[in-house]
Amino acid sequence: MAQTKRKRRRKHRGTQGGRIDTKRRAARPRNREEARARARAGRKGSPRGDRPPTWRSAVIRGVVAAAIFIVLLVLLFGRSAGPALGLGAFMLVFYIPAGYYIDTMMWRRRERARIRAGEGK
Repeated sequence: MAQTKRKRRRKHRGTQGGRIDTKRRAARPRNREEARARARAGRKGSPRGDRPPTWRSAVIRGVVAAAIFIVLLVLLFGRSAGPALGLGAFMLVFYIPAGYYIDTMMWRRRERARIRAGEGK
């Protein structure tokens, strides 16, 4: 018997929940060279440098640095734990804002260089 219903030519784009994705996916690379070119283009800049520094990252870095400082004081220099913790707390108070402001200065410098490179094109 002849087929009366015409077959669909494209796959359904909807999800099981009924949502339809409007954004089209990029076509697959035609060959290995094109795939390599896309991969190289995707990793141009470091993702870390693109984001401005945060206080959270400065606190984490400060806590790690102060902990290392305390361990070094106790193990290498033979200090007792009480004074080492006090000095470590002082270093923590110093490391957090110093780290944040140094990161901010370096990020602004990279941003200016990136903007200048964009203008030169």
